[in-house]
Amino acid sequence: MLRITLLGSGTSTGVPSVACDCATCMSTDSRDKRLRTSLLVQTEQTTIVIDTSPDFRQQMLTHAIMHIDAVVFTHHHFDHIGGFDDIRPYNFRNGKPLPIYVMPRTLEVLAQTFPYAFSEPEQRGGGVPEVDVHTITESTFTIGDLTLMPIPMQHGTLRVNGYRIGNMAYCTDTNAIPASSMGLLKGLDVLVLDGLRWKPHATHFTIDEALEIVDQLQPRVTYLTHIAHQVKHSEGDAYLPPHVRLAYDGLQIEQ
Repeated sequence: MLRITLLGSGTSTGVPSVACDCATCMSTDSRDKRLRTSLLVQTEQTTIVIDTSPDFRQQMLTHAIMHIDAVVFTHHHFDHIGGFDDIRPYNFRNGKPLPIYVMPRTLEVLAQTFPYAFSEPEQRGGGVPEVDVHTITESTFTIGDLTLMPIPMQHGTLRVNGYRIGNMAYCTDTNAIPASSMGLLKGLDVLVLDGLRWKPHATHFTIDEALEIVDQLQPRVTYLTHIAHQVKHSEGDAYLPPHVRLAYDGLQIEQ
């Protein structure tokens, strides 16, 4: 059994956004409350998190995650690494470093953002994140009984990774998927795909652009994520075809 849980489905500001009184930000629909994007992947033996958003602590508490085997990163933007310091309780609980899987540039930015975790700190106080670093290449890699295939994508000019796990793929933060990567996404049961908003954006798919990718890949079901506050859940879902839905925080899918 493979279970994925959308820990967050929102864009970099989260939804509701600070200092905004738009219809989505003022909505009482729980599906319009979006933490920053992150994914929990679980089998009977293995638990991993993809990205440590700034809301990582809240997400782990909400879902009562007592153990994780590793963190896998898609890229180094702050809304995907900002909760990195909050891996410390897992160090305390397990008494050992936590494996992380990163591309080289992501590791560089983590070390710049959290230098005390990657060099001798001035003082330890409440402890520092302790990690066992694994560098991601183009090849598939395994964590416990999970096999992850990196899916190279573009996020504006930045190279980022999506990941395919069995017949599920997670492709957040992208506005271009190369033809070679499209080939890696054929035959999916579940696709989680970037679909930021209605209006064009320099580094994210619009909802209509995401639908074009869906038409090419033909997954059984698609959930759009990294959703901005310009999109109200009820209105977005009403616009989409039946096999495409907007994701929402806490959504669980089992295979």
